[in-house]
Amino acid sequence: MDGKINSTQYFKTVPETKMEVKQVLEDVYLALSEKGYNPVNQIVGYIMSGDPTYITSYKNARSLIMKVERDELIEEALTYYIEHKLQ
Repeated sequence: MDGKINSTQYFKTVPETKMEVKQVLEDVYLALSEKGYNPVNQIVGYIMSGDPTYITSYKNARSLIMKVERDELIEEALTYYIEHKLQ
C-alpha cells in the first residue's frame, strides 16, 4: 500500500446551473409547439397530474420541466398573469 489509507479523499462536484423557471417554461412551450402539441394543454396536464409523459422529450423538454417543482411553475405563470394582465 502507498500509505494513504488513513487520508481523507476529497471529491469536488461542479454544481448544476439552475435555469430560471420562466426559461424552463419558455423552452418547454417551444418544444411542444414545434412538435405540434397544444403547449398550454400539455403543461396543464403535467402540472395537474405530475405525469412527465405530457411533456415531449424533444429538445430535452421533459428533463427540463422535471427539474422544476410543479408549484413553482404555477407560481411563475400566476405571477406573470397578475403583473401583465391585472395592472
